[in-house]
Formats: sequence, structure tokens, C-alpha cells
Amino acid sequence: MPADDVPETFHVTTDEQLRAVSNLTRHRIMAVLRFEPATITQIAERLGLAKGSSSYHVRLLERAGLVKVVRTRKVRGVTERYYAMAARSIELPDPGVGGPDVLMRHAVADLEASPADGERHVRMAHLRLTGEQFAELGARLEALADEYRALSDPALPDVSLVFALFRPAARPRTEGDAK
Repeated sequence: MPADDVPETFHVTTDEQLRAVSNLTRHRIMAVLRFEPATITQIAERLGLAKGSSSYHVRLLERAGLVKVVRTRKVRGVTERYYAMAARSIELPDPGVGGPDVLMRHAVADLEASPADGERHVRMAHLRLTGEQFAELGARLEALADEYRALSDPALPDVSLVFALFRPAARPRTEGDAK
């Protein structure tokens, strides 16, 4: 499937779609399919899953419309299906106040599962910004992520970039807080 035929964004709108992307194993399957199509066997090998488990999760993703068959081929009388993402990116609905942020939970799980001796850049910064600075920083982070996504080569190792720019909820002051 030529990359030009893939829609830019898939908007998650149904409960079935939200359940499909909320599962960590399915999140990891979608990461495998992000840059190139793969078969159930290839997905299973890449993620260390049983083929049956891989097949089950891919079927749920396909039913939700998040992945699709992009080509087939006959191998010793069996039809092999290659799956790919249905869009370049997925947009989830806002989780709402106090709701779980599925993407951040998956990102933290992936970070925790990454090799401890591998190269990582993790940083948290607390800033004080005007509304204009906040919007500018958000736009710059998104542009930088888009720039590097355009440079991605399926032959290179996977790298995950996650960022969250947000205003934390106001916390109530306690007696010991500085004034």
C-alpha cells in the first residue's frame, strides 16, 4: 500500500475503538505496524507473543478499523495476510478530568520495559509560562516530532518520543507551604 493512500489521522470515536487502543499489547502491535506491514507471525516474533495471541489482538484491532490487510500472498497453500495501520496517527478523545490518559500510561509502560542499559533521554521540567509561551512551546514540540517522523526509516531501530505539555491541577495549599 503506497504511503500516500494512508489517511493522516484516525479519530477514535467508539467504545470498541477505545477498548482496542487501551490494551498495552495492542498498543505495541500498532507500534510494530507503524512503519511497515507485517504478518501475524512477524508480529508475534517481534513482540515475543504466541501466534494465537497475536492473531486475537490483530483481529480486535482490525474489527475496530485501526489496522487493515494491505496485501496477501499464498505460502504453501495458506494465505498470508500483511497488516498495516489504517492511518499515520491515531487521535484519542480527551479522557476528561480525572480520566486515565491511555497514551501516557502506554508510554510509561514502554519506558519501564526498555533496556535499563540502553540509551534514553528522560526529563521532566516544571515551567512557568504565559498562555502565548505555552501555545508556542506546544507547537514547536509538535513540529519537531513531525519533522523527525518524516525522517523515519523502517530499516532503523524503533525510537519512541513522548511529550506532555500541560497545566497541572491546582493543589490545595497546606499549612506547611511557603507563602
